[in-house]
Amino acid sequence: MFKEAEAARFLSQATFGPTRNTINAVVADGPEAWLLEQLEKPATLHLEAVLSQFPADGRFFDENGDTLQELKPLPAVSFWTAAIKGEDQLRQRMAFALSQILVVSANSSVGDAPQILAHYMDTLTEGAFGNYRDLLERVTYSPAMAIYLTYLRNRPADAETGRVPDENYAREILQLFTLGLVELKPNGQPVKAEDGSDVELYDNSDITELAKVFTGLSFSGANFDTRLDRVPLASFHASLEMFDEYSASGAKQFLGNTIAAGTGGAASIELALDIIFEHPNLGPFLGRQLIQRFVTSHPTNAHVRRVSEAFDAGSYQLPGGEVIGTGQRGDLAAMISAVLFDIDAGDASVTDNPASGKLREPVIRFTHWARAFEVNSADSSNERALRNTSSPQLLGQQPYGSPSVFNFYRPGYIAAGTSTGDAGLTAPELQITNAGTIIGYANFLTLFALQNSPRYDNSLPRAFVPDYAPYTSLADDITALLDSLDLILTHGTLAPETRQRITDVLASIDQQSTDTSELKTQAAVILIMTSPEYIVLR
Repeated sequence: MFKEAEAARFLSQATFGPTRNTINAVVADGPEAWLLEQLEKPATLHLEAVLSQFPADGRFFDENGDTLQELKPLPAVSFWTAAIKGEDQLRQRMAFALSQILVVSANSSVGDAPQILAHYMDTLTEGAFGNYRDLLERVTYSPAMAIYLTYLRNRPADAETGRVPDENYAREILQLFTLGLVELKPNGQPVKAEDGSDVELYDNSDITELAKVFTGLSFSGANFDTRLDRVPLASFHASLEMFDEYSASGAKQFLGNTIAAGTGGAASIELALDIIFEHPNLGPFLGRQLIQRFVTSHPTNAHVRRVSEAFDAGSYQLPGGEVIGTGQRGDLAAMISAVLFDIDAGDASVTDNPASGKLREPVIRFTHWARAFEVNSADSSNERALRNTSSPQLLGQQPYGSPSVFNFYRPGYIAAGTSTGDAGLTAPELQITNAGTIIGYANFLTLFALQNSPRYDNSLPRAFVPDYAPYTSLADDITALLDSLDLILTHGTLAPETRQRITDVLASIDQQSTDTSELKTQAAVILIMTSPEYIVLR
């Protein structure tokens, strides 16, 4: 039987934050039952919620062709609601993890069409437990990715004008979305040449040839080059259409394979994705990053290998014997099960290792607070601080708003001049952790914990109001209060010296007033959620 602290830790890995109810459920039924239930939960989606806020005629731009400003924040509003209140927590976490691999950012022209971004968010959410091959195809045909990586209306080469196909997507689908740059062993470690160097997978000629595949795509329901203001509004949130007359018809040679001349545009994409998908690098490349997003910043070779094996087999057997997956290579449900239930994800002998664990992402710290204290509403439409949390003075991270296609941080990032760096440990989240973001997060959390977050319209009811009642009732007994908060926030890992420092602060509050229950609770929450034991999930 799972203990409460074990359940809280598991849920900290697998959700946007444990709640009292979800901890009780995992304790009562076990994590495997929770996983099976989560895999069957209907998806909480975004597009319909976003479109419901559009004008009745569906138009999203004014007479000057500029996006209506009130529509731009809608995808973020939908994200916070789904992350905090959605019942399909594992699916939402998986979609968020995938959004940091298959990156599309509102911090680009994609942000000018909120329905395009919402459609992409749904693509990742619906595909979170499906097959990665199918997801790659949906991503390839998504308007968001085509706009972001500039292959929308990509044309074949023209010798007379010197035009060549845009190479952005061809480069990033290989480097960032599927294979990486160098040949990998099944455990994710680079294959070495005789001289000790990493074996490179491809060169620029492969990119040039693959770029020919991604030509001929444009909005559906219109001509290839129809002016944007005349494209049917529904086409902005529908899969792209292939226009064969604008696709490169010659042979394409890449990764040691050839797509024959005369192959149609859609067929060329299908064959190219098959070639990429079948490459042995894909399992370890994707698996390592998923482990980083859910469990630990520096995965063990054995964990990567076992997750890669689940990807290749399309199935994973849970400790209790239940088999997850369809048996087809690329099954993401099997893959995430292998990530979460591997011995390296939960065994105490591993988690006590100083090299294990990960920095909690700033976004997940905030959603954890909102979920743990069951805020009255997760509607962020009136919250100034949640309009865009990418500033170092806030969270330093905005969902679907990374600064580049390389995400907020790189999976191979090693922080120079740190203990983790000296040990050669990858620590992606440290790339956005600095003096500014550390203070920014503390200030950001304090605003919400004290219910002082700035709003656009103060006459409207306040959202994000936490329910501290179960904890304020314990505030006269500081030990009991900290025990309760330690469980739901840090799964019982607060160090004695940290508890003592917090106890001293709370005791000093008692000396200032007679009615201090709420203030002590708020202070305890802030102090725990800014402590090392909280920031590092182990």
